[in-house]
Amino acid sequence: MKRRTFIGLVGGAAAWPLIVSAQQVERIRRVGILMSTAETDPLEISSVNAFKAELEKLGWVQGKNIDVTVRWGAADSQRMTANAKEVVASGTDVILAKGATVPSARQATTSIPIVFVSLPDPIVQPLVGSFSHPVGNVTGFTTYENGLVGKRLSLLKDLSPRISRVLYLRSRQSGVATQPLLERLLEDARSAGLDVTDAPAQDAGEIDNAIQGFAAGPDGGLLVAFDGFMLIHRRPIVEMAARYRLPAVYPSRNFAGNEGLCSYGFDQDQQFREAASYVSRLLSGSKSFDLPVQTPTKFELLLNLKTAKALDLPISPSLLASADVVIE
Repeated sequence: MKRRTFIGLVGGAAAWPLIVSAQQVERIRRVGILMSTAETDPLEISSVNAFKAELEKLGWVQGKNIDVTVRWGAADSQRMTANAKEVVASGTDVILAKGATVPSARQATTSIPIVFVSLPDPIVQPLVGSFSHPVGNVTGFTTYENGLVGKRLSLLKDLSPRISRVLYLRSRQSGVATQPLLERLLEDARSAGLDVTDAPAQDAGEIDNAIQGFAAGPDGGLLVAFDGFMLIHRRPIVEMAARYRLPAVYPSRNFAGNEGLCSYGFDQDQQFREAASYVSRLLSGSKSFDLPVQTPTKFELLLNLKTAKALDLPISPSLLASADVVIE
């Protein structure tokens, strides 16, 4: 073998480790999603898929440089606590936590960044301290619920001007979040000359009893609070509202799309997409305190004309024109 050829081979061999190193696959980052609802819910699955799709647009491809796993809580506090512990133990880099799972996630870790979605303002404030510069490892996107409860009450009155009583159905377990909203609702109801019946429930039986008992009186309407427990039980709630002919305004299209009369709330899929941008920035080195807590940027009004007709409720042209989604 010629000396020049031999030297070239030796030099090439010396470079092999560098070439192999440069071609090594990028470390896969781990993202754990904690959902408060059930894995059988198509609208919740849609939000998770929106998050994943946005991550991919940002360069995070499942199996290539990121591993996204989802754990579902099904409105079970013990299950949500166990899921949070499992996600932390798995060595995840960032946690995306929805609604009622956030306290469990925060209890499970004070170091792994947590991005929350669908969390009412009254719970957010103690977690982050400052919306503009969050303290600790938690930031994310609120529901801005405090301002929406009055809007839903106004919609209920517009849909059924004859109502004089309102049933406020909420989860008994989410009292910290819903108590300030109840106070706001009571204040707005007094101004409108309406009586409010507060109905905190912790199981399907209490929901049934609350609606049935309230419907025995005249001129009633229903408002449903935004929380995972109500979302899990939305089908029987909507069915009972129809059975007892109660006009109802719900907190999200998950209800109105299921033959409910009306919903007004933020676009959850959009919030999950926005959360993906925060997760991407955290994976790229940003810190939680650099990412301010944000309120929803998009709200949607959904009207179900089929249900309105069944309840003999004429929808005004102005209200119909303001709807983002109309189900006929």
